[in-house]
Order: sequence, then C-alpha cells, then structure tokens
Amino acid sequence: MTLPDVASADEFGIARTLSGVRTDNTQADASAVSWSAIVAGAAVSAALSLILLMLGIGLGLSSVSPWAHNGIGAATFGVSTILWVTFTQLIASGMGGYLAGRLRTKWVAVHTDEVYFRDTAHGFLAWAVASLATAALLTSVIGSIVSSGIQAGVEMANYESAGGPTAYFMDSLFRKDMNAGTTTSSPASKGAKMDVAAEQSSAASLSEVTRIFMHTIRTAPLPADDVRYVGQVVAQRTGLTQQAAEKRVSETYVSMQAKLHDAEATAKSAAEKTRKASAYGALWLFISLLIGAFFASLAATYGGRRRDL
Repeated sequence: MTLPDVASADEFGIARTLSGVRTDNTQADASAVSWSAIVAGAAVSAALSLILLMLGIGLGLSSVSPWAHNGIGAATFGVSTILWVTFTQLIASGMGGYLAGRLRTKWVAVHTDEVYFRDTAHGFLAWAVASLATAALLTSVIGSIVSSGIQAGVEMANYESAGGPTAYFMDSLFRKDMNAGTTTSSPASKGAKMDVAAEQSSAASLSEVTRIFMHTIRTAPLPADDVRYVGQVVAQRTGLTQQAAEKRVSETYVSMQAKLHDAEATAKSAAEKTRKASAYGALWLFISLLIGAFFASLAATYGGRRRDL
C-alpha cells in the first residue's frame, strides 16, 4: 500500500527534476566552458602582470646607479630581471587560473576526471587570454620605444653628417700656426671679419679635404698625391711650410682612421652584445610563460575543487 505523503514527495521531487531545478542551484545542461569565469580570471591576471612589471621596473631602476662602482652590475641586473618576470608569471597566472576555476559553473553528473580536465582547460584559457591582452598592450609601448630609438638614431646620423668627430679633426688640420704670418685668407687685422669670398673659399676647401679623406679612410692610407695637394691647402690656410703641412695631414689622417676603426669595433661589439641579450631574454621569457601556463592550469584545478565542495 502506497502512502499518500510519500507519493506526494516523489511527485514533488520528479516535478523539480523535470523543471531542471536542483537544490544546489546548478544546471544539468551547463556548458563545458564558462567564458565569464575565464574572462574574469584573465582580466585579473593581466592587471596583476602590469602592476608587478611596473613595480619591477621601479625597483630595477632604483637599484642602478649612474656612478661608477655603485649599484648593481649588468649581470646581477639581468638575473634579477629574469627572476622578477618569472615571479610575476607565477603570481598573476596563478591568481587568474584560481579565479577561473573558482568562478566557473558547477557541472552536474560529470566524471571526476572530466571535471579535472575542464578546470585545467579553464586555467590555460585564462592564461592565454591574459597573455594576449598583455602582449597587445606592451606591443604599443615597445613600438613607441623603438620609434624613439629610431628617431635618436636619425638625430645621431644627422649629427655625424653635420660634423661630429670628423669636424674636430678638420678643425685641428686647419688650425692656424700662431707663429706664422698672416695669409691672404686670414683676417687683415685683429678683430676684423673675413669677407664673404674668403669665407666661401674656406668652406669649399674644408668640404673638399673632407671628401678626399673619406674616399679612402676605411680601406687604405692616403695617397701621396692627395697628401701633397691637401698639404698645399693647409699651408695656404695656416701659414705652415709645405713639409710641416704634409706632416700634419698625414698625422691627422692616421688619427681619423684609427678613430673610425675604433668606433666600428665598438659598434660591432655593442651589436653582438645586444643580439645575445635579446636571444637570452626571449628564451627566458618563453620559459617564464610556460611556467605561467602550467601554474595557471594547476591553480584552476584547485579553485575548481574548492568550488565543488
């Protein structure tokens, strides 16, 4: 014999089941992906990454001193940067993954292994979205830095073309001998200005000598004919004898050549160091991102288990 109160209880339970409502406020047909939880975790992860990166930049710049033998060295600065980037990935990715697992919808009648897989996927997706958002933001910042560097390089090139170190050697080459008498291109008296024709002639001579020097300065010594001709120009401008002028020309040319070779060697060394630093930085960034992805997935499984308690 069936009791009425039991039947009514069963009917009420069946009705609740048919209506899709559970006592634990979960849905039987919930989606396997909770995008709202993933976006929330990704937003928190991206925000923490930016905050920690700004903090790391501040701490790094404060530990570098412009004075010699003060502050940290380049190697220590590089190691500390790598450690800080890895720490940032651990904290930010872990927090984002935990929130993605904790805030997702509770799945009903799902095997434990499937729940573990879904939580892992939620953490990985939160890390991926956060990484893409952070990369998109930092790309614009890096682009502005690169543009500033290119502009600085253009300004440096303009400085070199306008004179730069070459101008000093040209000035020393045409430096007047104070013990020599005045020449036709020199001022007529103390404090008098050179006339326009003499000034134009001086500028033309300076440009001509610069072109002669730059023609062979990278590969070979200055030819004897050029030494003789430039010596004549220098003798007329400075009041030196032809022999003394040629000696000055040869010494100035050798000094310019050595300076140019040193500058090229320094530039090559700096470029090689920059290449190695960029390669090491990219490698360690790749490793830190992998660590962040693993930690985000692990934290999501922990957050998911806390959600299902």
